[in-house]
Amino acid sequence: MDDSEFMGLALDLAREAGACGEVPVGALVVIDGEVVGRGFNQPVGRRDPTAHAEIVALRDAAAGLGNYRLPGCTLYVTLEPCAMCAGAIMHARVARVVFGARDPKTGAAGSVVDLFAEARLNHHTSVSGDVLADECGSLLSAFFAARRGRTLVA
Repeated sequence: MDDSEFMGLALDLAREAGACGEVPVGALVVIDGEVVGRGFNQPVGRRDPTAHAEIVALRDAAAGLGNYRLPGCTLYVTLEPCAMCAGAIMHARVARVVFGARDPKTGAAGSVVDLFAEARLNHHTSVSGDVLADECGSLLSAFFAARRGRTLVA
């Protein structure tokens, strides 16, 4: 599978989040072509401000692999990680992040700040953005439009 196919799986998880009334963001962790962690946004349902899709996927992968470090792993997420998630990704030693839509309000992979490019940090994760960005962004836009009581016209 390639980046687009894995992002498609992350989009399925994002849709699951939306069906639960959560902001539709999905994430998965992959190593050697195998999905080892899955997550979608759940801060409302879990009453946990850290239950972002990335954190849930990292926890799932770490539990399954039996290690809090995830070297060699790629994290796919439908929305650019925030500062909290960027920190967790780097602490877990994830090798690579692939994200879909950019987040102009809280994005920490270049939109607001770029924590992944901070040379003073001791771990550096490579980042690729804009994979299926239109699909990821459309899902988010439709969710927020519905919350405001408006219908989006494609």
